[in-house]
Amino acid sequence: MDKVACIVDFSIIIPAYNEKGYLSATIDAIQLATRKLVEESDVDVETIVVDNNSVDGTAEIARSKGVIVFHEGVQGISRARNTGARHANGEVLVFVDADVLIPHDLLTKINSVMSDADCVGGGVDVDYRPERRSMRIYLGLWRVLGRLTDMVQGSTQFCRREAFDAVGGYDEKAWIGEDVDFYWALKKHARSNGGFAHVIREPRVLPSTRRFDKWPLWKTLIWTNPLFIAMFRRWKSVWGGWYSDAVR
Repeated sequence: MDKVACIVDFSIIIPAYNEKGYLSATIDAIQLATRKLVEESDVDVETIVVDNNSVDGTAEIARSKGVIVFHEGVQGISRARNTGARHANGEVLVFVDADVLIPHDLLTKINSVMSDADCVGGGVDVDYRPERRSMRIYLGLWRVLGRLTDMVQGSTQFCRREAFDAVGGYDEKAWIGEDVDFYWALKKHARSNGGFAHVIREPRVLPSTRRFDKWPLWKTLIWTNPLFIAMFRRWKSVWGGWYSDAVR
């Protein structure tokens, strides 16, 4: 465990499980965005990777990049995010998945959004670029559905620490959909306190499409079906393999 000694403004938290193939590029993108933010504003930033029982050298890759590393022994992305938040020193928490590339100006945009004291946090829109045309069409429709139903994915989300604590962080009993729940909880908290949550539509983040490139369309249709997710979101027997046997 790496010791954190200073108080900072932004904490970037990356939950990671066996992400050696993607983590380095994710951290590079975050560090580029961090440099731009620091150059343009008086903001301190720390980056934390929460290693969630990786066996592929994920933690070593993170340390080689000069970021802070903590270990979380209980499997689950909600647990890993919450562990990162518990150790973080920032007043603004930014959660970035380990296989996501953020634009160089995204942290600057988040800083601008959060400069409004009434903004409790929010999320960032995604830009999926799968190889197959059929999958591009499907994910495009999913993006439209997300906007219509106010769903914000967890590829990149952000909030004030006070808001994170107020809503109880991410639901550790949910194996899927915890990111949407978290955003809805932020919105509810904001409304009850005269504030608001904000979705950054541009610039968008670029998540890995590894599952969508390797899975057949029928499997994607089942595993991303909102009804299927709602029915089985707390069933580890259904979603445990999403983590332990994930496409790498």
